[in-house]
Parts: sequence; structure tokens; C-alpha cells
Amino acid sequence: MRSILIIEDDPAILKGLKESLEQENYHVLTARDGLKGFEMAKRENIDIIILDLMLPGKNGQEICRDLRSTGVSAPILMLTSKKHEMDKVLGLELGADDYVTKPFGLRELHARIKALLRRKADLPKDIDQYSFGSIHIDFKKREAIKRKKPLKLSLREYEVLKYLIQHEGEIVTRTMLLDEVWGYDVFPTTRTVDNYILSLRKKLEDNPAEPCHILTIHTAGYRFVK
Repeated sequence: MRSILIIEDDPAILKGLKESLEQENYHVLTARDGLKGFEMAKRENIDIIILDLMLPGKNGQEICRDLRSTGVSAPILMLTSKKHEMDKVLGLELGADDYVTKPFGLRELHARIKALLRRKADLPKDIDQYSFGSIHIDFKKREAIKRKKPLKLSLREYEVLKYLIQHEGEIVTRTMLLDEVWGYDVFPTTRTVDNYILSLRKKLEDNPAEPCHILTIHTAGYRFVK
């Protein structure tokens, strides 16, 4: 049975979501404040997290950011009553996988949950640590070392690099990276992907102009070579 954690402070919404999801045979855990929800998300074995944006104690954006920084990889579906696009974009940039704007229909929510669970099931085997060339990466601790010297990579750079490594030897398109790493196929643009690749090459490659590990496949995308 799949486990879902709902972090939502509105008792009516929380009750309705819990009953609806239990009818779909999910095991549902709940929290009505951000701090409790954050601790439950770290402690429990959760398949998906439904996270409200506005919460007492610790807001949804803070929870999302801190869960990702501690290595929690469960898909996060963010609930928000805010209509400004930048609020949604910030949540996605901090590690959320999708969002639903209140008020929402239960059929739409169920469909998005199923899509996120399918995506999770299709992901390659997770990688905690990986070494190539003179570089060692600890994805769980978010640590990178090159010739015994630490490298500073952003959270998104770790995610892009991890996805490339998980698909070692395969062509990874910009659209694949947008869909699977950013989890949002409208914003940002493919140019953003190129900028992240450029930044990774500057940090990882001995000669970024002639990379040995993160290769460009003309008109197709990128390929990671160990």
C-alpha cells in the first residue's frame, strides 16, 4: 500500500483529502503544522508528500527546501492558494515536483498523484555516491570533491548531474531534463538547461571547452561518459 503524507493546516481540506485518498486505498498520514510535517517526512517511509504552501511553524517552501537538502527524494505535490506564477515557480525551484492551485478538483489531484507515482517508479536506481576521473560525489550529503578539494554545487546542479549519471551512455535531451529534474515543462526554458550544463563543466571538467564527461550531442542533447 502506498503511503501519502498530507501537510495541511485547514482541517476541512485535510479531512476531505484524507477520506478521499483512503477510499483509493492509500495509507494516509497527516500533519497540521509545518514543523510536525517536516519531522514526519524525514522519519516515515513516504511515497508522496502533499504539501500546503502556507503553514504555521514552517512554511511549505522551507519544508520543501530542507527536505531536499537532507536527501528526502519522495515526490512533493504542493498546494497553494496563491495565483502569482512566481510563487509556484519558487516552489518548483526548491524541489517540488508539481503543484495544484486551490480550489482544486479531487479527480485532478488523484490524477497528478498517480502521475508522480508512475514517474517515481520509472526512475533509474538511486545513487548515493559516484566517482569518475578525479571527482567523487556524495549525493546524499551534497558533497563534491575534485583532487581532494571541495567543489560548491547548487542543489539543482546535483540533481542535473545525478540524472545524467543515472543515464550514463544515453542521450539525455533538454526536454527530459526539464520534465524529470525540474518537473515542469513550461518554465524554465531549454536555455536554462544549457546554462546549468555550462556551470557543471566549469566545475567538473579539466578543460570545459573540450569536456570529457559531459558531452554535447549535436541537435540531440547531452551524454555522460565516465
